Amino acid sequence: MNGAVENTYNISIVDSYRKFMERNSDPRTENWWLMSGPGPLLTLLATYVYFCTSVGPRYMRDRKPYDLKNPIILYNVVQILMSAYLVYEGLIAGWWNDYNFSCEPVNYSDDPKAKRMAAAVWWYFAAKISELLDTVFFVLRKKNRQISFLHLYHHFMMPICAWIGAKFLPGGHGTLLGVINSFIHIIMYSYYLISGLGPQYQKFLWWKKHLTTLQLIQFCIIFYHNFTVMFRDCNYPKFINFLLSLNAALFLYMFGNFYYRNYIKPKLQINKTQPTEISANGKAKEC
Repeated sequence: MNGAVENTYNISIVDSYRKFMERNSDPRTENWWLMSGPGPLLTLLATYVYFCTSVGPRYMRDRKPYDLKNPIILYNVVQILMSAYLVYEGLIAGWWNDYNFSCEPVNYSDDPKAKRMAAAVWWYFAAKISELLDTVFFVLRKKNRQISFLHLYHHFMMPICAWIGAKFLPGGHGTLLGVINSFIHIIMYSYYLISGLGPQYQKFLWWKKHLTTLQLIQFCIIFYHNFTVMFRDCNYPKFINFLLSLNAALFLYMFGNFYYRNYIKPKLQINKTQPTEISANGKAKEC
């Protein structure tokens, strides 16, 4: 009897899942790569985490780091070009003239611009998948200290958010995130490209701190853009706005903590330990 009830319950779950997907999926994107369902993506991400935290480090334990200078340079150039393409497509397909920053529903029609934005959202998802190589390169170069929780969380969550966008909401309000994020990635991967060229180029990397500042500004904009629309009459899923706001707030906290630990805390410690001397007029001054 219990087996029959459990079987009926399982069928009910599968049935509910199937109906949800049929009712909410965008038919324009359902046949595109990795868009059939969440299974393939979750399998890929589970493999990524397992490799980067377990299999990869064990494989590299007794091996020398791989020299991946040329592949990484090529990878960074591709990421810069892809990010520039996504910014261009996002602007041309909506955000330059047509989209409303206060409220923009998803256009599910076969209008050329709507289909162009849907394609851009899918390419953004594909870019997030390709960025998993960032961590793979760290593992193969034995740079395990750079594989922080922030790094893994960021690379794990972004493909999921992008998949949800491409599967259910390939257009509309949430796509501003992709445009801003892709713009930041043009700058970020340019930094990585210069950094990978060799020590002689280190003098051109003085702006690392400002890159983190731009990332913080990015999350502030994304949080505000999605949080405020929750209190407006807008034909865009409030639950998605909430999730995007929450994710932006988490990233803001983690990147803010990174900024504090790397750029503010060291200065505070230097100021505390810096000795003072008495000047001729009797006032203390820093040495």
